[in-house]
Amino acid sequence: MGRPPTIDRNRVMDLAEQILLKDGTGALTIDAVAKAAGISKGGIQSRFGTKDDLIRAMLERWTGEYEAQMSSATGPDPGPMAVVRGHVEITMAMDAAERARAAGFMAALIDAAEHRAECRSWYAELFGRLDPRSIEGRRARVALLATEGAFLLRTFGLMEFGDDEWASIQGELRELLDGTI
Repeated sequence: MGRPPTIDRNRVMDLAEQILLKDGTGALTIDAVAKAAGISKGGIQSRFGTKDDLIRAMLERWTGEYEAQMSSATGPDPGPMAVVRGHVEITMAMDAAERARAAGFMAALIDAAEHRAECRSWYAELFGRLDPRSIEGRRARVALLATEGAFLLRTFGLMEFGDDEWASIQGELRELLDGTI
């Protein structure tokens, strides 16, 4: 019987995220993660495999965290509008650290077509739940697109939003979903 693994996956993923956020995707290597964790490169590879596998594990963890937030916000079996409302609330409530983390993951996706495909699939599922033939579905689609656009503009520093303005945008998205604007 083999020895149980002593490498803490979450700690390693935390360190990998730190490298990604601090130094960018080019600096995220198995060797760099191993050095940061104080373990061998082989230890990282035995626990995660390749760099792509490590990124996939980080994305899966991030997705799991999002799904837990969504379940908490919407309940166990939400309808399409509840999912959109939950997504708007979760996205608009992200703090600077969470936005930086998201930006790091997005930057990593630029270099990884396989992971972009996973994200495309995630978005296709999110948008695919909406009925574009209904007014409610069209409002929800526009609210999702606006949420993602505002988030990207803010996250990548392309537009500055003060807290009051950000809260106002969030309120306007709620009004859009409610059909009051």
